[in-house]
Amino acid sequence: MANLAAAQGKTALVCVTGCIAAYKACEIVRGLQKAGVRVKVCMTEHATSFVGPTTFRALTHEEVAVGLFDNPSDPIHHISLAKEPDAVLIAPATANVIAKIAHGEADDLLTTTVLATDVPVVVAPAMNVGMWQAPVTQDNISALEALGYDIVRPATGYLACGDTGEGKLAEVDEIVARTLAALQTSCLLAGERVLITAGGTHEAIDPVRFIGNRSTGKMGYALARAARAMGAEVTLVTGPSNLSIPYGVTGVRVTSAAEMHAAVSERFENATMLICAAAVADYTPANPAGEKLSKADGELTSIPVVKTADILADMSAQKGERIVVGFAAETNNLEERARAKRARKGCDAIVANDVSRTDSTFGSDTDAVTWVTETCVEPLPCMGKQALAFELLRRAHMLKSQ
Repeated sequence: MANLAAAQGKTALVCVTGCIAAYKACEIVRGLQKAGVRVKVCMTEHATSFVGPTTFRALTHEEVAVGLFDNPSDPIHHISLAKEPDAVLIAPATANVIAKIAHGEADDLLTTTVLATDVPVVVAPAMNVGMWQAPVTQDNISALEALGYDIVRPATGYLACGDTGEGKLAEVDEIVARTLAALQTSCLLAGERVLITAGGTHEAIDPVRFIGNRSTGKMGYALARAARAMGAEVTLVTGPSNLSIPYGVTGVRVTSAAEMHAAVSERFENATMLICAAAVADYTPANPAGEKLSKADGELTSIPVVKTADILADMSAQKGERIVVGFAAETNNLEERARAKRARKGCDAIVANDVSRTDSTFGSDTDAVTWVTETCVEPLPCMGKQALAFELLRRAHMLKSQ
């Protein structure tokens, strides 16, 4: 979904680590160049055992950075290198380099440069399936995501070691597209104050039980990371979630629909854009018990409920020049229901998601959504939530000029 014109004339730093997939970095460099991007390359010492710096010099017509002290004319090379690009891509990214960056370890030119940069960073891991699935690696990936890094998750296939499974470097075209998206959006929301809701809500039945849904908050958190990477001041109002508040984002944790409504209402006046990605409960128990209900109390034949406050409709009614985007999780009649919801709520756009699909449901890492405005209904291809977050925010920003 990347806008190629927006990436032309920008600079990408491609960081190559010591992995058999390093040869694919050559194809990635060419793909970026075809989009009009200036490419510079930084390599680890181990990466040079797979592809030589001469190859990348020939492709880019730029000096290739390898060692901390290999440029005598620039005694602080990692700082100047960090300030030069509009986006950084690490591809392939080994488990070792991912672990070092996640923990702030900087012991070579590549890791010091990544630590010093303040531009969007895209990470495309490649490794053995066991290494990828190891809990510590997944913890490190989660840490990078919390910092706002865009992770291009590996594919499943035949690996160099002979194993078959997840760990193969993602397709070159996908990595190029994600990098172009990072390049084109690096400052798009500068000056914007983006308010985002995420996760589900818990509506108390008694002190230990609640009515809830299967929302994990992944989409809302991805939107918060993307908005920050695009230069916005971001506030995330989140229901209960196991996810960490992204770095640089102001987090407001709430539990119930009423608490979320109050938190959004309090902050909406200062916002320039509201993205309602939370799966807010439609109903809440009318009379939650003050003590834990017990089986000894007899049969619980019904739980009287009342409607919760409508955050999306209430904020849309007072939005003025602000952009308001809502989400619709549906299982049937997607387009019809999304159109009706947008008109009923009064928001600028609805992101409609068919949660009956296994690749586009609560907790999935991908989504296939439909973008619905007053004049447009456009299905988007299935993509990772982080890539989708950048695309949705780009579209929300475009609504301002319409």
